[in-house]
Amino acid sequence: MRHGLNRDLGFDEVSRIENIRRISEVSKLMLDAGLIVGTAFISPFMADRAQARALIGSTFIEVFVDTPLEECEKRDPKGLYQKARKGEIKHFTGISSPYEAPVAPELHLRTAAQSIEATAAEVVAYLERMQFIAPLEQD
Repeated sequence: MRHGLNRDLGFDEVSRIENIRRISEVSKLMLDAGLIVGTAFISPFMADRAQARALIGSTFIEVFVDTPLEECEKRDPKGLYQKARKGEIKHFTGISSPYEAPVAPELHLRTAAQSIEATAAEVVAYLERMQFIAPLEQD
């Protein structure tokens, strides 16, 4: 999205709001076409997530990928957190721009406490339980 539809946007607050709005609109089009849509974006503001939920409706699932800032910095292959701490990147979520954690997400994934595989299994189990997907066949 950032390299295509949203390439004209920056990372200031106004651009972040517009980024999530556009993602929501595209997702809604895909949902209306009968697809299951999963998006993974930093959405730091509660109001933007509420707007996305209002647009999408009852099939909106808020997933809070809860990773402590220290862990994000350890996992950062591009060194973006270091650059943000040096002031080289402005409006960086968690450093120079706030992050408003979800209050009641449908899924709360604590990635520092479990493996990628366990986290993915938690998502699949939720989708099965809510009947978004059929249960996966076990070998």
